[in-house]
Formats: sequence, C-alpha cells, structure tokens
Amino acid sequence: MSGFELGTDGPMVVLTAVDGSRTSLRAAAYAAGLARRQGSRLVVLYVAGGGAIGGLAGLSPGSAAAIAVSSREYGELLRAQAVAAAEYMGIPPFEFLTTEGDPYNEIVRVAKEVRADTVVIGASESAGHRLVGSLAVRLVRAGLWPVTVVP
Repeated sequence: MSGFELGTDGPMVVLTAVDGSRTSLRAAAYAAGLARRQGSRLVVLYVAGGGAIGGLAGLSPGSAAAIAVSSREYGELLRAQAVAAAEYMGIPPFEFLTTEGDPYNEIVRVAKEVRADTVVIGASESAGHRLVGSLAVRLVRAGLWPVTVVP
C-alpha cells in the first residue's frame, strides 16, 4: 500500500472570471487565496463584451466597434488592477486572459483549454437572473467542474 502524497490533493488549476462587478472581484480574491493556499495555478478570465456582442447587431458598425474597443480597454484596466492587487497582497504570478464572446461559452472553452480543476465565479446581482437563470447557475448545471459561487 502506498502512502499519502502530500500536496497532490486539491485543485491544480483555478479559473475565475471577472467583469468588474463587486461579486466578480470578490470571487477573484477568493480564487487568488485558494490558489495561493493550494499552490495552484491561477487563471483570471475577462470576456470582452460581457455577452453584449450579440446585442450589438442593431447598432451601426461604428457604434458597435467603439463599444467593442471600450470593452477591451476595460479588460486591460482590470488586468492592471489585478496585477497591482496581487503584488500588494503577495499573490504569486497568475495568467490574465481576455476573450470575446458569450461569457458562458468562453468560460467553458477556457476552462477546458487550461484544464481547470475548479471554477470560481461571482453571484449575479441582477434580479432578472432569478427568473431566467444566471451564468453561475448554468456553470453549476453543466457539471463539468466544481463551481464555487461567491456572493
């Protein structure tokens, strides 16, 4: 019988998604602490457009392009804030990825790509999601990884 292997239980890759909301930033802080304590790789994902890209179809091409550029710039601002916070709190280096598209599909795609062991996401603050279902609920229902929903 082999002995217990110290340090091999728990997630090796923690994925968290941020959009600048209070709950997503709390989720990122939780994920950073989890990754630090477990010695895991931390991947932070920002999905530019936040799902609104499909809603841009009725806009003029110039307006849609301006909103898309603004969304990417916001992602760079989030990246800079994350790096500064990590340095201040002594969190080990992490990956910050930016993609465009539907947040659910992009989180699933990136989680598979980076071989995430767990996903940490902020709870929706939208009252409408109680009726329609939130991104967090969709990720939990997918049942692909353990999902921690941070309020």
